[in-house]
Amino acid sequence: MAWDPERTKRLLLDAGVVEFSAHGLAGARVDRIATAAGVNKERIYQYFGKKQEFFGAVLTHQLGLIVDAVPIRGTGIEAIADYAGRLFDYQCAHPELARLTFWEGLELGNPVAEEHRRARSVDKVDRVLAAVPELTREEAEELLLTILTLADGWQALPNLDVLYTGAAPGDAVRLARRRSVITTIVRSWSPADASSTTRASDHIGQVGGSEPGVNAP
Repeated sequence: MAWDPERTKRLLLDAGVVEFSAHGLAGARVDRIATAAGVNKERIYQYFGKKQEFFGAVLTHQLGLIVDAVPIRGTGIEAIADYAGRLFDYQCAHPELARLTFWEGLELGNPVAEEHRRARSVDKVDRVLAAVPELTREEAEELLLTILTLADGWQALPNLDVLYTGAAPGDAVRLARRRSVITTIVRSWSPADASSTTRASDHIGQVGGSEPGVNAP
């Protein structure tokens, strides 16, 4: 059978996300990745370079998947709340991405593939502004960062939820409530309103366990 470089790269990227998300950059082992992929480890160096470069390729690939899977749709703050909810759902189904970004922040001084990812970040802020044009760019950046922090933090800090709520991992009612809190915070966001965070916290106690029970403030 003819050698398929693209298939080999996909196998390595898939095995890489499992290894890096579990062990970080320093703890990950190239030989374990190669074994899991069923590929000679020399292919990693051939296609991706050194381990840190491979980590960057894995993280960039995962970020590309989420951009395609969770677009911003519609207009108005409700569209951004809907995006936040779907982002949370995606992260719950694919927790590896959040863990990769946390490992990156802990182990590396600068973002991997920074130029490429910065361009994508600017594009995502532009999409928030297109949906809610009354926001300033600074407000759109802060709103997007808040959404990402809330969605990613759930995946990277699971023990905090155990300590504060006693919920079992993957509890459906707990997930629905957390999702509802996140979308309520986004719905309460008001351009140039310094009290928006306070208003959001006022509404959190009123949030039920399912999305339909949440009303915009």
